Amino acid sequence: MNNLRFATALHILTLLSQQPEELLPSEYLAGSINVNAAVVRKEISNLRNHGFIQSKEGKGGGSMLAKPASEILLSDIYQAVRQAAILGRNNAPNPACPVGKQINAHLEDLYSEAEANLIRSLSKKTLADFARQFS
Repeated sequence: MNNLRFATALHILTLLSQQPEELLPSEYLAGSINVNAAVVRKEISNLRNHGFIQSKEGKGGGSMLAKPASEILLSDIYQAVRQAAILGRNNAPNPACPVGKQINAHLEDLYSEAEANLIRSLSKKTLADFARQFS
């Protein structure tokens, strides 16, 4: 994967699933992930906008899951944080080349198929399935 957002979001959600009755502060989450709390707060905002978590700001605040971990598919998390194709971008080949003039269209097909397979695989697992590995 070409960015850390999926790993960061999955880490946050897994921590929240381990303590479902508690509001966990962004500083605690950031300490576990070993990133700046601002990074965590930005991802929390995104995850909240997608309905995965609820949060309370201020003293005594924090975040918790908005729904059971068993109802959150890993594919939904992936799509909520996806920014770019997993295999990268097309290049700018020479249009006079017999390969170059067609390669980007074929790469797009290849990228789409690979991502569809990834999403299909992630859709078979829930956050609860993933989180069980840490019990």
